Amino acid sequence: MGRMGRRYDHPGELAAADPIRLLAIRDTPLSVDEVFGAVGDPAAGGTALFVGTVRDHDGGTDVGALGYSAHPTAEAELRRVAEKVAADFPVRALAAVHRVGDLAVGDLAVVVAVACPHRAEAFAACRRLIDDLKSEVPIWKHQTFADGTDEWVGA
Repeated sequence: MGRMGRRYDHPGELAAADPIRLLAIRDTPLSVDEVFGAVGDPAAGGTALFVGTVRDHDGGTDVGALGYSAHPTAEAELRRVAEKVAADFPVRALAAVHRVGDLAVGDLAVVVAVACPHRAEAFAACRRLIDDLKSEVPIWKHQTFADGTDEWVGA
């Protein structure tokens, strides 16, 4: 039984058989519209989308340049993370793309979206997807600061 005593026995309340619609690591600009379009599902009452952009500072220091690189296993690890999220939530559709290469301030670095029967599930699944992507998928950020110093993040 769900909220207000409703039974959730409609097939749309369950995870889709194959909810992973789009996974990619690309060296070309990302599209919010593409990711959002990939997770469209008539049984989804909630879609949560997260967009990570390159900001002009980090830790109080101005960022002059930024680049992402990925290990050859990154796409396989991204799939593993996505499959785990899909197994833990009633995901109707899921998509995630991450950029590699040199990026400028304002560029999209990552776009993820999850569609679920209800909004709370969509928010929770989307948060898990981006958090696990950032902590488990071998993608590294190299920042060069305006003062000439640099650092690797996630390496």
